[in-house]
Amino acid sequence: MAKGKVGKTVESLGEYLREQRVAAHLTLRQLAEQAGVSNPYLSQIERGLRRPSAEVLQQIAKALRISAEQLYQRAGIVHPEDGVGGSVELAILGDSQLTERQKQSLLDVYASFLALNKGSD
Repeated sequence: MAKGKVGKTVESLGEYLREQRVAAHLTLRQLAEQAGVSNPYLSQIERGLRRPSAEVLQQIAKALRISAEQLYQRAGIVHPEDGVGGSVELAILGDSQLTERQKQSLLDVYASFLALNKGSD
């Protein structure tokens, strides 16, 4: 893994996004425009240098016409292997009354509870 990468999950997410963008016959600039993010920011996501928020992933998924849930799983936001199928995480991410920061805080608390419960099994 190259120096400066934020993690293997983010790197594989970037590779997947690049594959999807190429399959959709979109340039980096076109996808950035359609998703409402900057070209340099999208480039950093694709190269695994930045971890996008759930909101940005949702915008990218919409622009690529793919499932946002797929991107959440690849980004490590939703963990269906936890036995809940990601329903709690998806409910949090889909709540339009919460800010992006509130959503991330709830996801962090939920993940910490799951981790605690795994340790007590």
